[in-house]
Amino acid sequence: MPYEWTPAQPAQESHWQLSLWPYRSLLRKDFVLFIGATAALVALPLLTLLGKAVLWGLLPFFLLMIAGVWYALHVSYKRGEVLEELIVDDTEAHLTRHNPKGDIQEWRANRYWVTVHLHPKGGPVENYITLRGGDREVEIGAFLDVGERLALYDELKGAFRN
Repeated sequence: MPYEWTPAQPAQESHWQLSLWPYRSLLRKDFVLFIGATAALVALPLLTLLGKAVLWGLLPFFLLMIAGVWYALHVSYKRGEVLEELIVDDTEAHLTRHNPKGDIQEWRANRYWVTVHLHPKGGPVENYITLRGGDREVEIGAFLDVGERLALYDELKGAFRN
């Protein structure tokens, strides 16, 4: 699961923290291997053109294709650099969201008035989870998949209940 509880069992503690982040199927170290393998596989047919003038005509398109793949993966990584941290102590729940562009969004509420809501069909994604407390309702874990949001909802309900 792309989230972590600190301490490991929040239902037994009065202070706990939940950190959430998007799942990454391609790690940074594998990014280099992927680009290298893609370049090698696409360059393989170009070997038959060594010594011919047509190679120079195809080479810019080859380089443009590799640059395009690199750029698309780089943009995907940047958009996925989201971190949500929910910190709950004796009196307060504090949610902080670190967005990809560097801006930070914060929400605070009395922990005893916080309620967890699941919106199976009404939100922007299926099984949308929100926290309501104070004068606002905020989303949490919208980047998780459907099953992960269901599991998170049950865990959050249990954690706030105690």
